[in-house]
Amino acid sequence: MNGLLVSIFADTRQSLIWNVMRIVRDRQIAEDLAQETYIRASKAMEHGTIAHIEAFLHQTARNLGIDHLRKRATRSRVEAENIDPSIVLQVCQDVPSTEEAIIERQQLAHLSRALAGLPERTQTVMILSRVENWPNGRIADYLGISERTVFNDLKLAMGHCRDALARYEKT
Repeated sequence: MNGLLVSIFADTRQSLIWNVMRIVRDRQIAEDLAQETYIRASKAMEHGTIAHIEAFLHQTARNLGIDHLRKRATRSRVEAENIDPSIVLQVCQDVPSTEEAIIERQQLAHLSRALAGLPERTQTVMILSRVENWPNGRIADYLGISERTVFNDLKLAMGHCRDALARYEKT
C-alpha cells in the first residue's frame, strides 16, 4: 500500500506544489509543505487505509498551506520587524544589574525594618498612601481619623524612612 502512495505522490507532486504555492506564494515553502503532506499521508496509511489517496493529498496540502498562512499572520502580529534599535537598547539598559538588584533588596529590607519601628497606624497610613496609592481622604475615612492626622502620620513616616535610608547609606 505504501508503494501506491509513493506512486500517486510522485505523479501529483508538481500539482500539489503549484496548488500550495497559490496559497503561500513561496515555492520553497510550497515544496516543504508538499513533503509534509507526504509524511502525513504516510502516517495516516499506517493507521488505516485512505479511500482516495489523491484527494487526501490535495486536501492535506491545502490545509497545510492555510495553516502556514495563519501561523505567519500570528507571527507577524507578535514579532515586530521594524523596531528601532535604540528602543531595544533602552529596554536592556532599564534592567538593573545583579549588583543593583541586590543593593535595592537590601535597601528594601532596611526600609521594612524602619517601618516596623513606627506605630501601627503610621505604618498603615504609609502603606495605603505610597503602596496602594490611596488619597488622604480615603485613608482618613478608612481609619476613622482626620485628613490632617493622615498628613502628619505620612510626614512622620516619610521622615523616619528618609533618616533610616541615610543611616544605611553611611554604612
